[in-house]
Amino acid sequence: MFTPHPRHEEALFYLLAAIGGVVSAIGLAAALYMEHSGHVVTGMNNQIVWGLPHVFAIFLIIAASGVLNVASMGSVFGRVLYKSRAPLSGLLGIAMLSGGLAIIMLDLGRADRLMVAATHFNPTSVFGWNVILYPVFYGLVGVYLWTMMERRMNPYAKAAGLATFVWRVVLTSGTGSIFAFLVARQAYGTALLAPMFIIMSFAWGLAVFIIVQATMYAWNGMTLPPLILQRLKNLLATFVAATLYCTAILHLVNAYFAKNIAFETFILFNSEFTGAFWIGQVLIGSLLPLALLFHPATRARATWVNVAALLVIVGAYFQLHVFIIGGQAFPLDIFPGYDVKSSFMDGAVDHYTASLPEILLAVGGLGIAFTMTIIGVRVLHFLPQDDLAEIEAAGSITD
Repeated sequence: MFTPHPRHEEALFYLLAAIGGVVSAIGLAAALYMEHSGHVVTGMNNQIVWGLPHVFAIFLIIAASGVLNVASMGSVFGRVLYKSRAPLSGLLGIAMLSGGLAIIMLDLGRADRLMVAATHFNPTSVFGWNVILYPVFYGLVGVYLWTMMERRMNPYAKAAGLATFVWRVVLTSGTGSIFAFLVARQAYGTALLAPMFIIMSFAWGLAVFIIVQATMYAWNGMTLPPLILQRLKNLLATFVAATLYCTAILHLVNAYFAKNIAFETFILFNSEFTGAFWIGQVLIGSLLPLALLFHPATRARATWVNVAALLVIVGAYFQLHVFIIGGQAFPLDIFPGYDVKSSFMDGAVDHYTASLPEILLAVGGLGIAFTMTIIGVRVLHFLPQDDLAEIEAAGSITD
C-alpha cells in the first residue's frame, strides 16, 4: 500500500491551506467591494433580493447540519461503524456552518449590524431565532467533539451526541421555516418545508462526508473497506430517494391549490428554471445517483459511489437555485383576485444573473469551510480508524 512521504504530505498540506486562504481572502475582498459600491454592482434587485451567495450559504448551512448525522448514528444510535467517523463529521459541521454564515453576514452589506440582532432579540422573526440557533450549535458540537476526543469525557459522549442531534434538527427546521413563513410567495409558505429541509440535510451532508472521507483515504494511500462502503452507499441512496419523494409531494400539494397553479406551471414547464429543475435537480441530482448506487456494475465500486455523491452535491445547487431564485423571479400576487397597477413590474417575471463579486463571495465561503477542514484534519488527526472485527462482531454491517 502506498504511503505518502512525510515531506511531500507536509508540502501538500501547506499548498492546500494556502489555496484555501487565498480563496477566502478573495471572497472577503469581493464582500468589501460590494459593501463599498452598493447593491447596484450585484445581479440582485428589488424583487430578487437573495442571489447566488444565498444559494451557496443555504447549502453549506443545511449540509453542516446533515453531516452530523454520521456522528449521531455512532454515538446516539450505537452503530459501531460510524463511531470512528464522528469526529470528522463534527469538524465538517463546524467548518461548513462557518462558511455558510460568513457568506450570509458579508452578503448583508452591513455585517457590523449583526450586533444589533444579537442585542435586540425579536422572537416574532425566524431570522431572530437564528441568533440563538447558530451559537448553540457551535457550543454543542464543540462539547460533543470534546467528549469524543478526551478519554475521560467519553462517558458523556452519548448525552452530548443526543443534545447535538436534537439541536441540529431544530436548527434545520428553523432554516426551512424562514421560507415556510413567507406566505406572500407561492414558492414558499408551506409547513412541508421544515421536514423537507431536514431530509435534504441528511442527503447533502452525507454526500459531502463521503467525498471528504474518500479524499482523506486517497491522501493517505488507504482504501475504504467494502463493508463500510456498502453501508454508506445504502444510506445515501435512502436519503436521496426521500429527498426526491419530498420534492414530488411539495409540488403536488402546491399544484392542488388554484392560487399556486400558475407558479407550478412556471417552474415545471415554462421558464428558464424548468431545465434546471428537470435536468439538474431531478436527473443529475437524484435519478443518476440512485442508478449508480443501485446498479450491480457500480454499486460496489468506491469510484462510482463517490461520483454519485458528487452528483448529489451538484443537484443540490440546482435545487436551491430553482427554489430560492426561481421562487423570487415569479411575480408576487399581493392582492389575490384583484388587478394591481403600479410602476413596480406588476405581473412581470424577473431575471437574475450573478455578478462576479457575488460569485467570488460564494466561492469564498467554500474556501473558508475548506481551509478549516484542512487545518482541523491536519492538527487533530481526524482520519477514521476502523476496527473491522469490532464492527462485524456488533452486527453493524448487513448484506
